[in-house]
Amino acid sequence: MTSDTTPRKGVKAPRVDMPCQPAAERARNFGEVALGYTREQAMLEASRCLQCKKPHCRQGCPVEVRIPEFIGRLAQGDVAEAYRILKSTNSLPAVCGRVCPQENQCEGKCILGGKGQPVAIGRLERYVADAAMREGLAVEEKAPVAANENLKVACIGSGPSSITVAGYLAAKGIKVTVFEALHEPGGVLIYGIPAFRLPKDVVAAELEGLRRNGVEFRTNWVGGRTISVQRLFDQGYKAVFIGVGAGLPQFLGVPGENLIGVFSANEYLTRVNLGRAYDFPNFDTPSYPGRHVTIFGAGNVAMDAARTALRLGAESSTIIYRRTRAEMPARREEIEHAEEEGVTLMELVGPVRFNAGEDGALASVTLQRMRLGEPDASGRRSPVPIEGDVFEYQTDLAVVAVGTRSNPILLEATPGLELNRRGYIIANEETGETSIPNVFAGGDIVTGAATVILAMGAGRRAAREISRRLLGEE
Repeated sequence: MTSDTTPRKGVKAPRVDMPCQPAAERARNFGEVALGYTREQAMLEASRCLQCKKPHCRQGCPVEVRIPEFIGRLAQGDVAEAYRILKSTNSLPAVCGRVCPQENQCEGKCILGGKGQPVAIGRLERYVADAAMREGLAVEEKAPVAANENLKVACIGSGPSSITVAGYLAAKGIKVTVFEALHEPGGVLIYGIPAFRLPKDVVAAELEGLRRNGVEFRTNWVGGRTISVQRLFDQGYKAVFIGVGAGLPQFLGVPGENLIGVFSANEYLTRVNLGRAYDFPNFDTPSYPGRHVTIFGAGNVAMDAARTALRLGAESSTIIYRRTRAEMPARREEIEHAEEEGVTLMELVGPVRFNAGEDGALASVTLQRMRLGEPDASGRRSPVPIEGDVFEYQTDLAVVAVGTRSNPILLEATPGLELNRRGYIIANEETGETSIPNVFAGGDIVTGAATVILAMGAGRRAAREISRRLLGEE
């Protein structure tokens, strides 16, 4: 870890490492893996920023964070102003600093990355947000009163895109009500991402800031069942934003997938995260016990499931993937953390069928060895089965993490809502408006499964258009 605290700029100044829990310890607890910068470390890393006149980093940020400005203030030790700058465009800086794929966005555009290591923008964003909470700076200013008190907007779903819409409009004095199907708001931030990557109290603090600014959250309201788009308009809402995500799991389509012991990643992680199975017996929602766990898929969700299994007491946790490590879509950092903690990567194998034991529950999976062929539509080389090369692998808990698709409940209950051939909502790329006037949509229900920050970017664009229409802004 870098210990010299002398401020330096440029390519040769080493990037400040992120302190973490030791791998052997963290693999058995749900405490946050990355411990965060100290004030000295954050200011040292901030001093590496070149303060470019044309900051490419900002071009890589879907929510247009004023990156050089907040980093410049941090380098001067002015956390309060750095936080104010962050919050001017980003409703969830403490979240984004932890889970955004900065390496493909802001940090991927940093000029220092061309010949060295980019500025650790995400880690600095996290530091500023956390410091603001600790020091009591994260209290939102009271929202202005709208010229017309009857102006109100509804958001269906409480994930990142809806939260962004709510934060943007509340800051303009527009009343926002967020309807959530589950018993706790936050969407994927709560049910999908484990506490060791995104602590629940961090999400709760961000949501509490929105409440203080007038946003109302109503839980146990299911879009398409207990609430509909037309009913919201009938109740006087002037615009509706749909941010319900893509929460319907996909499966492998192989025999035995309905056996006891085979779960979708959605069900497995939701029980652990939202049901607080990680804190059993304080919360009486234990997870299904697995000694030898297999996870099918190699994205961030698969890594989350594999690492969660170890923390719940599994003797082994294995990622099974049809391609190689080089093609894995998960963030490099997540793969490295998983391996450090004891997760095994089994490459170039795919499932043929799940097999039951004498008790009728999952006992093993038959696997097919693969080789890589020609690239497919995604640009990755396609896995090709090696004829006759199959084997049986013992497992008593399998988690399928191969993606999600749109849930049709709300979509089918909304006449006139245009969908694409994959069942996702068609929305204007610039404004987020759907085929129904004043109905907007963003996030995974439009794009398919993507990232938190891309969903937030879509929410920001939609909120800007809603504000323009309701307040008559240019």
